[in-house]
Amino acid sequence: MENFNYDQKLTKDLTKLYKKVLSNIGEDSNREGLLKTPERVAKALQFLTKGYQQNPDEILKSALFHEDYSEMVIVKDIEVYSQCEHHMLPFFGKAHIAYIPNGKIVGLSKIPRIVDAYARRLQVQERLTLQIRDCIERTLHPDGVAVVIECNHMCMQMRGIEKQNSSTTTSAFTGSFLTNDSTRKEFIHLIGHSFH
Repeated sequence: MENFNYDQKLTKDLTKLYKKVLSNIGEDSNREGLLKTPERVAKALQFLTKGYQQNPDEILKSALFHEDYSEMVIVKDIEVYSQCEHHMLPFFGKAHIAYIPNGKIVGLSKIPRIVDAYARRLQVQERLTLQIRDCIERTLHPDGVAVVIECNHMCMQMRGIEKQNSSTTTSAFTGSFLTNDSTRKEFIHLIGHSFH
């Protein structure tokens, strides 16, 4: 498990606020089961939004290598955990990312790391998809980038419309994935997806 340093002042400030939230919804924040809850939530929120302290471009730049490989590189089924900015409820699922190198490749572990860096912020899935695509595009300058994200949104499943079996798919492409139909179809086939 990755180490995470909590900001003590922020933890203290958020703990006070969450204690007030508990009181405002009719709970007794002094009862046994809730005594430590405001502090736990304060720390959880810091962890869940740690992407604000990360620079995705620098993450990718830390492991760039010159290589002649020019075929598609795919990292699929990357776990995504984020919070929607409208209700601060979780959405989660999988990201499938591909790029076609143009003289440079990146260490494979860096791709899931940039997914986390953008996902661990208040987000909408559409923006998350574009941010990941654009980060790879501007850092690697590849011949093309493809990003597909599939998520379940608790704001749709737990509240509002309450549709438990709904999921959302977003996609973003550049370069060869936009201009070459067979390249895009190969990517879709390799991630095991079907679009109509």
